[in-house]
Amino acid sequence: MPRNQNAERDNPCLKEQELSYKCLNKNNFDREKCEIYFANYNNCKEFWNKVRSERRAKGIAPYLPPIEERDAIKAEYMKGKPQQS
Repeated sequence: MPRNQNAERDNPCLKEQELSYKCLNKNNFDREKCEIYFANYNNCKEFWNKVRSERRAKGIAPYLPPIEERDAIKAEYMKGKPQQS
């Protein structure tokens, strides 16, 4: 459970952040062993910053979508993303 009650609302990448911290703790802060977690967190931040920027440009408030809308936004993005092989 996050210490800050608004952490999940304010940080759409909270899960990825916590997994990164957990990996660091588990691996005695050896960053090399946690690179995949860092990459996932950075991808998450990049995605939601893009969403925030687009919503701001369109005048949609709040700029960061509410928690209950985020899964649908991610699913819509994944539908348009080309398949990796």
